[in-house]
This record gives sequence, structure tokens and C-alpha cells, in this order.
Amino acid sequence: MFSVADIKQLFRGYIGINEPLAKYTSMRVGGPADYYLEPADKFDLVEIIKYFRKQNFSYMMLGRGSNLLISDEGVRGAVINLEAGLSNVTMEGDLVVAESGVHLTKFVDFCIHNGLAGVEMLAGIPGSVGGAVIMNAGAHGGEISDHLVEVEVFRGNDIIKVKKEQAGFAYRTSGFMGDVVLSASFRLPTGNKEELLNRRRELILKRNISQPLNLPNSGSMFKNPPGTFAAKLIEQAGLKGKRVGNAQISEKHANFMVNLGDAKASDIITLINLVRRTVHQNTGMLLELEVKLIGFSDKVKREVAA
Repeated sequence: MFSVADIKQLFRGYIGINEPLAKYTSMRVGGPADYYLEPADKFDLVEIIKYFRKQNFSYMMLGRGSNLLISDEGVRGAVINLEAGLSNVTMEGDLVVAESGVHLTKFVDFCIHNGLAGVEMLAGIPGSVGGAVIMNAGAHGGEISDHLVEVEVFRGNDIIKVKKEQAGFAYRTSGFMGDVVLSASFRLPTGNKEELLNRRRELILKRNISQPLNLPNSGSMFKNPPGTFAAKLIEQAGLKGKRVGNAQISEKHANFMVNLGDAKASDIITLINLVRRTVHQNTGMLLELEVKLIGFSDKVKREVAA
């Protein structure tokens, strides 16, 4: 039987009960988790997952809380936040090794500081390395998998390393959906540090101009369909600026939904359904969500995927 006392015997990190999740997500939306844990390191993480599996207890991973939407009812089971305990990025020979909780901004800055190129396009993306690897995050024509060598994961009962060639990377997906990513290793080409810093500044400036970074958001809401852009289809549908409660389709970038203040997840779901229905009526295309829905009923999930 599940026991907090048992957890405290094997777990060295922080444990919270009925912890509100909104403050841990980039959208600032989401109800409480029954249990909230911050592992001290990757070994702490592996031990608690082994315990949860043995107890058949539900759990999920959380990095920076971007690219997801948590329901107003919250999450039953445990939410494990990797930000605090898996936040190291180091050089190991010619490889950059970043743990899964490392902020992408920290990862990019570390690489540039060491005169390494190839990941500067990730500057400004509000995510962590683990989540970015699982989703094969990218921008400006590049993806995090471009220079990736291998990924360390907890799979089954073992910690293993998966080479890039066996990782199943594709547009905004990978073969790690069912794994616990612990770290990722990259072999990057050298570059001019000053040029890389300038490129980083240019990309962040471009992102600031084109995206609503002044308001809480989950990043791009929908995947881009082949040959076009979700934002273009949404704007052509006349939905830019559409608001439900304090949730709004951004007036700056139509593929972003923003929290104007105390927005509800249910309001965002209403906007998602409105966008998908209207774009489908106009174009015949069904937009596919890029964000993950957490804590929602199967009925809601079916509605946004129908």
C-alpha cells in the first residue's frame, strides 16, 4: 500500500501534498497534484519511480511545465518535478551532457560559452532538455536532435543509453514517450563565440517581437500542418484575439493562447475546440495539438483529437 512514511525512507527530495500546479507551468494554469515530488538527483528519481511502479501508483514527469495544459481538477497520483535535482550540464570529453531538468536557456548559454554551435536556435524556448528531447523541440529550421549523440533513460528496470539512430526522432516526437529521460549527450561543431552570442540575441529579439512572451502561455498550441503554418490558418479563420474568460488566442501570434489573469483550463479547451472546428470548416484541415493535456477526462481528450 502507498505510504508517505515509506517514501521518506527511500526518497531524499522534497515531498508536497495537494500541491497547486499552476505555479509550476508556463501557462500558470492547473489544479493540485495529490503528491508533488522534487528528486535530489537522478538516482533519487529512479528509486521513487521503482517504488511507484511496485505500488502500481500513477505518476508523471514535469520539467519547466511548458508545452502542456493541466486540468482545473489537477492530477491524481504523483507529479515529479525534475527542475531542481536534475539540473547539471557539463563537458565530458567532446560531449555536452545535460540532465533532463536543465533549462534550455541554460543549455544554450553553456554551449555558447564553450564556443559550441548548433543549438542557439533553441534560445528563448521555455522548456527543459528532457521535455525538448521527448518532443524533439525545434525552431528556425533546427531540432534538438540534430547534434544529439545518445539519451540516458530509465526504461523497464534499467538505466540505459539509447543512440540517436534508435531514438525514433520525427517532427515533434520521438521514441521516448514512454521513458523517463535522465540526460542527453550532444556533439556540437565549434563556432565563433561572438557570432553565436549575436545570433542568440537576434533569435530572442525575433521571438520577443513575434510571440506573446509577456503573458503566460504554453508555447505553440498546434503542430504546423505539412506545407503551411497553424498560425496562418487560425488568423485566416478570424480567430486572432478571440477570448473565453481570461484565456485568449494571442493577438500577436495566433498559434499561442495566453493567460490574461486567472484563466481556467476549461476556457482554453473551449478555445482549442473552437479553433479546430473553425479551421476544419474553412480548410478541411484538422489541427493537431502540440501541447499535452494532463489530468483531463478521456471525453475531453477525444473531443480535441476528433
